[in-house]
This record gives sequence, C-alpha cells and structure tokens, in this order.
Amino acid sequence: MTVSIAHLGPVGTYTEQAALAYASWLHQQTRQETILCPYPSIASTLRAVAQAQAELAVVPVENSIEGSVAVTLDTLWQLDTLQIQLALVLPIAHALLSHAQTLDDIQNVYSHPQALAQCQGWLEQFLPRVHLISTNSTTEALQQLEQDVKAGAISSLRASQLYNLPILASGINDYPDNCTRFWVLSQDCSQSSYHLASQNNSHTSLAFSLPANVPGALVKPLQVFAQRGINLSRIESRPTKRSLGEYLYFIDLEADINSSAVQSALVELTAQTEILKSFGSYNILGMRD
Repeated sequence: MTVSIAHLGPVGTYTEQAALAYASWLHQQTRQETILCPYPSIASTLRAVAQAQAELAVVPVENSIEGSVAVTLDTLWQLDTLQIQLALVLPIAHALLSHAQTLDDIQNVYSHPQALAQCQGWLEQFLPRVHLISTNSTTEALQQLEQDVKAGAISSLRASQLYNLPILASGINDYPDNCTRFWVLSQDCSQSSYHLASQNNSHTSLAFSLPANVPGALVKPLQVFAQRGINLSRIESRPTKRSLGEYLYFIDLEADINSSAVQSALVELTAQTEILKSFGSYNILGMRD
C-alpha cells in the first residue's frame, strides 16, 4: 500500500522539501512507498488527514527566527483527532527569485508571511521601498514572475531550479542558523505501517485551557511538571477565540508520555485544567537541506 502525505503546496515549498525528506527516511525504515499530495494551506493540509483524504500530514510548527506557526497550533487544537508521529528539523536558506536585472528594479516582493519576517532585516536594508505581499506559500507567486519583471519572490534555491527562475540574491534570511521544525501527523492509527512505535520517545506535546483567568492559574499546572523533574522545552500561548484575555497553552515536554512521571503529571493536570489534550510522543530527526 502507498502512503499519502499531505503538505503545503505548490511544488517547491519548504514543507514539500520536509515531506520528501520524511518519505525517504520512511522508505529506509519500512520500504514503504509514498505519494505527496499538495494542499493550498496549512489548515487544509491538516484537515485532509482528519477527513481521511490523506494518511499523513507534514506541517511547519516552529521557526528558529520567527517562533511558532500559529495556524498549525490553532488548527491542531480545533481538529482534536491528530497525533504527532515524528518531528523534523530542516535548515532554511532563503533566496530572492526574480527576472529583474537589479534590486533597484524590484517593486513588489511576494512570499509566505514567515519567510518575509525571516528576511525582514535584509529587506529593510536592500529593498526599503518595496511592497511586501503575503501569499499562502513561498512558491504560490513564482509562476507570476515571468509576466512581471518588477516583482520578486522569497523562496528556496530548490524552487529556483524547479521553476527555472534566476536568483537575484541568496542567503537573505537575517540569521544564518535558520531552521524550521515540522510535525508529521496522522490519525491515531498505531497499527499502521507508517507508525513506528518507540518506547523511548524524547518529546511529548500537550495543550490545555484553564477554567478561570485568576492569579496563579498557570503556575499550578507548570508546577506539576517541575515537581517531577520534567523539563519543558517549549511553552506557547494562543487565544481561545472566546474572549479577550483567555488563552490556550501548548507545551512540549522532554519526556515520553508512557513514563510514570508523565502519567502521574497528567492525572494531576486533568484536575487543574478545563480541557487537556495530548498530541502524542515522538522523536526529533535532523534533516539536511
């Protein structure tokens, strides 16, 4: 059976690059064949798996420069049925692609908001007067560049080859150590061939809401982990979208959910939270660009 992997398209996005790297790794582990299925947004990528249109989704969750990808967290909370199978870390190197002859000819620059933000300093220094236009992905606007020689797009070196576009500037992200973490998610199908069970997962991801916004409401849940010596590698708040000042909290633990310490913590945490969701335990793989 061929495993379908949903990802943010069109062809040439960093997410597709991560999905290809994962597909290669999965084939090495299981000899499993895969097919990549591009979707127009991160939310639709996740919904494809929740609605059984695809078996796996690869989505960005955090960048080393710009932090968390909000739409991934928000959609994961809303869907409530997906589990993280693996995390991938991919180096990100941005380039400005354009048919323009010089930077002075550029009037508009297109890209995903994360890519624009990751190159903000470079854009302010070299293209301070251009219009920055957000797109659903780093490759969405590439096919328009041939018709508009005064436009540029921030994308990857790989995309320049795929779309046969000149590179006007490369290495334009503000910090050289630019990495994005992706999650590989599926429905909770532990018997599936692409689910590689492990007794030693390094991380667990949870999210919870609080019953009331009162002093100490967040401290108590965090103490549950501190008292058991469980380290938190990430904590992120997102609006509940119910009322101003109400938040959801996403946390990553450096521990396996099946450990006795985490199991004990979850029992206590259930009593201190309004809603508690577990997105599973997983390991993290570093991928080469």
